[in-house]
Amino acid sequence: MRAIDSLLANLIDYAGLYPPAALNMRSALQNYLSYSNGKRAAALGRFVVDLNRLLELREVAGDAIRELRLSIVASPNTEWDNLSQLLNEGSSIDVIEIKTDLPSQIKHICKRIPSGMTTYFEIPVHACTSETLAAISDSDSRVKLRMGGVVAETFPSTSAVANMLNALAHNRIAFKATAGLHHPIRSHHHYTDEPDSPAGIMHGFLNLFLAAALIHFGGDVREANLLLEEQNPSAWQVTSEAIGWHTYRWSSDQLRTLREEFTISFGSCSFEEPIHDLEALGWL
Repeated sequence: MRAIDSLLANLIDYAGLYPPAALNMRSALQNYLSYSNGKRAAALGRFVVDLNRLLELREVAGDAIRELRLSIVASPNTEWDNLSQLLNEGSSIDVIEIKTDLPSQIKHICKRIPSGMTTYFEIPVHACTSETLAAISDSDSRVKLRMGGVVAETFPSTSAVANMLNALAHNRIAFKATAGLHHPIRSHHHYTDEPDSPAGIMHGFLNLFLAAALIHFGGDVREANLLLEEQNPSAWQVTSEAIGWHTYRWSSDQLRTLREEFTISFGSCSFEEPIHDLEALGWL
């Protein structure tokens, strides 16, 4: 397997239901099914949907829902017995995402989640306590990091991201990312497709995942921060055997290990945009 394929395998969770795309259920589902049969299907991860829209998804998808890989977004106040009932009715759900950084709430939720469920807790990148990370680690759960949005204030600084990656690695907590990662390399873009949309610097998913690789394999926070800030495409070397940044180099086997142990996926309302950017760079 080429190095880029090791990095991309099941990498992009499709969140077409969410802003800025905010598609209706039928359109989002049709897109996902099309991508799953397309040329770049290997890069496609799960279909992301709110728990309170799962019945709508079942109505639109019909029997095909059993073939979907789903990641369910729920609130901390969800009636967890209802989730167990949905599982008993045949819904294929094994990943759930919940926004809370309260250690007591995390512990309570983990006691109620059905066994075999992989749980991600969305926590703030810039202000997370050791108690929160301990609660997530102790419950064998994972972290969800929000990397942007539709306004500048939602994009965390590179230093905050580097410090968070270091803390996650130290606590042996795997993570997924979401929002603001439509492009492989850090760069200036409009936040939405609207013609009058504000614009600014957006994190690159290649920057994020290789900064995570740098830390996971023993690098330091300072170098990770520099990598997160990199905006020059020529600073990267992408070959069949490895992906490199300046003097750093990660082999296909290392990238496969990284994806299995630390950097799981990222959610995006667009599957095509990240792929098209990689194709334009000549890396796919």
